[in-house]
Amino acid sequence: MELRGSRWYFLAVETIAMKTKQLGNSDLFITPVGFGSWAIGGAGWQFGWGKQNDDASVAAIHRALERGINWIDTAAVYGLGHSEEIVSRALADWPGPRPYVFTKCGLRWDAQGRTRRDLSAASIRQECEDSLRRLGVDGIDLYQIHWPVETLKDVEEGWSTMAQLQWEGKVRWIGVSNFNVEQMTRAQAIAPITSLQPPFSLVHPEVEAEILPYCGREGIGTIVYSPMASGLLTGAMTRERISRLPEDDWRKHHPDFNEPKLSAHLALVERLRDIGKRHGCSAGAVAVAWTLQHPGVTAAIVGARRPEQVDDIAAAAALHLTPTDLDEIETIAELSQ
Repeated sequence: MELRGSRWYFLAVETIAMKTKQLGNSDLFITPVGFGSWAIGGAGWQFGWGKQNDDASVAAIHRALERGINWIDTAAVYGLGHSEEIVSRALADWPGPRPYVFTKCGLRWDAQGRTRRDLSAASIRQECEDSLRRLGVDGIDLYQIHWPVETLKDVEEGWSTMAQLQWEGKVRWIGVSNFNVEQMTRAQAIAPITSLQPPFSLVHPEVEAEILPYCGREGIGTIVYSPMASGLLTGAMTRERISRLPEDDWRKHHPDFNEPKLSAHLALVERLRDIGKRHGCSAGAVAVAWTLQHPGVTAAIVGARRPEQVDDIAAAAALHLTPTDLDEIETIAELSQ
């Protein structure tokens, strides 16, 4: 891979084999980590990560595919459609087998980039058509409701529409994101849920108590997001770097990146760094591997914005944490809560 001018070019394609696991009730066998496309959506919306280099984003996706990762997770709202467009560009330039493409619906936006939840049938259908066009695909491998709404009747309308899209062949499998047990139970009564996408990390382990066990009992796959807490647990995040984050990076003002929580989180990272040294990997790889060791987790979504960041993702997929590692991690995580 090399950079010529403002574009990255692949000199050769040599992918690395990676183990896979079946996702829920689907015929999709996915690698332990997938490429997360939230950050590469860039700026200009409510939960953007600031301006990104699109050429570097494409190169990062290519590097992930080269390392054997076989699925990409994105969403219509990431960058107000821009993330899906970057994924499409990366797929068009990729000479190897096409990875699975997962995307999401249910978040609409206004001219100022502010988002709102909408699970009406008409809205979901329009979002599906828009995503198919932006991604340049004939069908979406996994289509997910991004966030639930408060009224269960509206959740049911949205899920019924998702099931209809699956029946029509526009999407292969359907899942949900950020749903609780009650919402999943109501959806399951209409059509089977293939997967749940919940937040799960050492900083936010809340789904461990009730939601992951429910998914295990129901045969629902789980692809967890933010296993490195949106970059906080990578080992590269410092107070100085946080202070330099642009104002349009949503993390700058989030409680996890500010006191009184920040000191405890950075102390956790130092302990993860020590464990990583024993395995020859980064603190971030340890954080991701911790989520993957949970029996209720099928795979983890890990974002990257540059090719060199992808190696940590691949390292996490292969990292085996020992019982001693896990005991140490659990202890320091409890102290940081």
